[in-house]
Amino acid sequence: MKISAIDVGSNSVRLATFAGGKTLYKTIKTTRLGEGLSLTGSLKSEAIERSALAVAEFYRKAINGGSEKVYVFATAAVRSSSNGQVFVERVKELCGLQVEILSGEEEARCGILGAVGNGDGGIIDVGGASTEVTYRVCGRLLYSKSVNIGTVRLYDLAGRDKGKLLKVIKEKLADYGNFTLLSSHSERSEEAFSLKTYAIGGTASRLGSIKHSLKEYRPEITDGTVITLEEMRSLADKLLSMSVEEIRATTICGSSAEIVGGGCLLIAEVMSKFGVKEIIVSEKDNLEGFVLLREGRL
Repeated sequence: MKISAIDVGSNSVRLATFAGGKTLYKTIKTTRLGEGLSLTGSLKSEAIERSALAVAEFYRKAINGGSEKVYVFATAAVRSSSNGQVFVERVKELCGLQVEILSGEEEARCGILGAVGNGDGGIIDVGGASTEVTYRVCGRLLYSKSVNIGTVRLYDLAGRDKGKLLKVIKEKLADYGNFTLLSSHSERSEEAFSLKTYAIGGTASRLGSIKHSLKEYRPEITDGTVITLEEMRSLADKLLSMSVEEIRATTICGSSAEIVGGGCLLIAEVMSKFGVKEIIVSEKDNLEGFVLLREGRL
């Protein structure tokens, strides 16, 4: 049986279809649902419309492709906005789907389940409006925190100015608290931060693509790509020194050219905060995790 899931993020809408325990395909449409959210607290009507239309388009694609079930879930942009329900109602009007709005904790749970399965490890999930950091050891969550900062929010607040970006990022990183307090939860908690750390989400995929000089999305190539902290910082400097037009012309980043440099810098600073020396790009993420939770299988 084919099952599809649609992930409505702050920067893009993604569709994935699964069958027989495998991900058959993923596709993405950049809609910038969270555009301007940090400045107004609400979703723009035009962003709601283009994102809802993308969900309806993906729903038809999934049904026409033979999916017997289609889920749709939304994350930070919808849950943190004052008018997220308007988006939910518009999607239902267009295609009949009921959008499930995930909390930050649920989003993190889906992310680590998708990337790590039932094993040990951690994830850094940089989205458009939030960033989740989660670590699990021996089946227990040692740390999980969602903070309201992501690539679209960063761009709204600081543009592409490295100094301004760092100021915003460092202020928000304080919300992760002092992770050394994890020792009160488990005597093995200090080991969590020496485990493999996976980076998931659109920004991670774009950075993996840039490392491989890809101009089109090739998850079979980007999955498993290792990027060190030093490489991440160097890449952030490079992207922020390039013009938006140059990024569009030379990388996979078309409609995300404005935000990818800030997203790269954000990942680097989160890595530094948690003492992570390298990340592994995972193309399995909250889409896989969501379906696993809802179906108990893929």
